[in-house]
Amino acid sequence: MPDPSESISEPRRRLIDTARRMAPSGLNRGTAGNLSMRVRENGEDGYLITPSGMDYDALASEDIVFMRPDGTSIGHRKPSSEWRFHHDLYARRPEVGAVLHAHSPFAVSLSCLRRDIPPFHYMIARFGGDTIRCADYATFGTQALSDHALAAMRERCACLLASHGMLVFGQTPEHAFGLALELETLCEQYWRASHLGAPVLLSGEEMRAVLEKFAGYGQQA
Repeated sequence: MPDPSESISEPRRRLIDTARRMAPSGLNRGTAGNLSMRVRENGEDGYLITPSGMDYDALASEDIVFMRPDGTSIGHRKPSSEWRFHHDLYARRPEVGAVLHAHSPFAVSLSCLRRDIPPFHYMIARFGGDTIRCADYATFGTQALSDHALAAMRERCACLLASHGMLVFGQTPEHAFGLALELETLCEQYWRASHLGAPVLLSGEEMRAVLEKFAGYGQQA
């Protein structure tokens, strides 16, 4: 019979390993950002989330916080101050398996302009629509910010948070991390192209064709 502690530690290890990739990749600096993963632990459904204000390199398994669906937590650390939009995404979007929030340079730069990212590149469709929306501003950690974020992520798996950063969800922590890298790359490309002029945008028809192709993107026989 497998050791129960091993089944508990594996999701925590994956969460820590992915969180530690964020700074070297350029998605974060210091203790900014947060990461979570939907789990069932000790017979309870909920999610694991990184703790508030801790260096990812210093994290141990017991530092990861388990959050229940009612918003209460288990653990000796405080959960990330942004736990509310993690909580609401898991509650309202059953397809969400992991959530990543980052203060990456180009996403932050564009979020300070408080504009949606238009269809300048077909890879915008990777996130579920023909734009990447920028959520309205609200103070970090508030219910208002979570409400704005969920509205911006309607039919999307990512958004910018005004004057703040990015928010992405995926099936796993590794998947969410990969999508965050793709989003930051698009933000950088749009930022650079905009310095030379107004980027040419793909039409609605062109983006609909791309969205149809993305319906089966990456699926292997």
